Amino acid sequence: MLDEKVNIDINEFLKTLNFKTNIIYFIKWGIFSVIIGVVVGFAGASFGHAISFATDFWQSHRYTLYLLPIFGLIISALYHFIHADNPRGTNWVIDSISSGETIPLKMAPTIYLSSFLTHLGAGSAGREGAALQIGGSLGNFIGRKLKLGQTSFSDKADINIAIMCGMASCFSALFGTPISASIFSMEIFSVGVMYHAALIPCLLSSYIAVYVAKLMNTPVEKFIIQRAPDWNFRLVGFMILLAALTAIVAILFSVAMHESANIYKRFFKNPYIRIVVAAVLFIILTILSGSRDYNGGGFWLIERSMSGNVRYEAFLMKILFTAVAMGGGFKGGEIVPTFVIGATFGGAFAKFFGLPYELCTACGMIACFVGVTNCPIASIFMGLEFCGSLGINYYAIVVGVSFVLSGYYGLYSSQKFAYSKTEARYVGSDAVSIRKKRQNS
Repeated sequence: MLDEKVNIDINEFLKTLNFKTNIIYFIKWGIFSVIIGVVVGFAGASFGHAISFATDFWQSHRYTLYLLPIFGLIISALYHFIHADNPRGTNWVIDSISSGETIPLKMAPTIYLSSFLTHLGAGSAGREGAALQIGGSLGNFIGRKLKLGQTSFSDKADINIAIMCGMASCFSALFGTPISASIFSMEIFSVGVMYHAALIPCLLSSYIAVYVAKLMNTPVEKFIIQRAPDWNFRLVGFMILLAALTAIVAILFSVAMHESANIYKRFFKNPYIRIVVAAVLFIILTILSGSRDYNGGGFWLIERSMSGNVRYEAFLMKILFTAVAMGGGFKGGEIVPTFVIGATFGGAFAKFFGLPYELCTACGMIACFVGVTNCPIASIFMGLEFCGSLGINYYAIVVGVSFVLSGYYGLYSSQKFAYSKTEARYVGSDAVSIRKKRQNS
């Protein structure tokens, strides 16, 4: 009787595991993830080479800055051609997950060319925002070609996983950070909720994309901390202060990006005039600053910050240059400028208080990243993959503090907040709505 009861319990247990569904999931996404990883990895790697070429070219041919108005007109024409005179950028990708809106394939080559032209003209922009759009567009296209959500073995939500895989693949191909890219792609849509069904597909496609990028010798920037001080409460106190101040910097950057776009649109309804005005303002700013430090992506500023060679106002200058360029319609990513802003602020903080430059630069960079993206888990992994493991204890502290104190601000207006940052309750709203409720209460 006992043996019979044990056999019954085991059979019931095996039924609950639902092996058939799990096996189908592994086989299906094992195949689809490889396809997405290879295709998007190749696209991301070629995009990385294109941006590196554009950066090297403007640094050795300074006159390209004065071609920025012409490049701006071409960018506006490209978006007019695809019927997107007021493009939503990464918000379009985020909306596609929550609303099921289709991301057109033509978005990928448009943002690719527009970002290349922005960098060629030395515009202050990054590359990862474009990568998310390229990856999301290609992931959506591949998913629909593979008939995800249209067959008996595929759920309708599978197309969302394909989009996340595309985003993670392109991001990791450019930065060489497969874990943080995967988690970021799962975490960015709804703060407090992660789509865990996408974990294995995103990881697999990201690692495949990194491998493809390495085969293509794609340049990858990393800033590994060579040494970190021993854990002590004095330094912990300074890191908490750094994170709190960086949260304010992150809010400032987010507001500057949104408001600059609104101001341009308010005074210049025509997108062609708007982007030319932005180009002229950017050129004037560059001439007045007497430096090219704030043109382009600005990774060199991170290197200087880690060695202690940073100006106190560098983070403010990078915010200004980026808002002027991207608010007016130039394309690229916001995350590289975010890294630069956080890094230079962290370097200035270290310089002022006499603290380790490498650690403060890395912590400032990560604290600013979480402040504008609201993705704490991805931010900690970004610290590990981007700056090395020596500062992990400090990364966790600055991420937690900056995440809470940055409030409901961020770069992506379409991002949803499923749960409150400060209370254990469901809010289920977007950042703008939450801020308005708090202002009225």
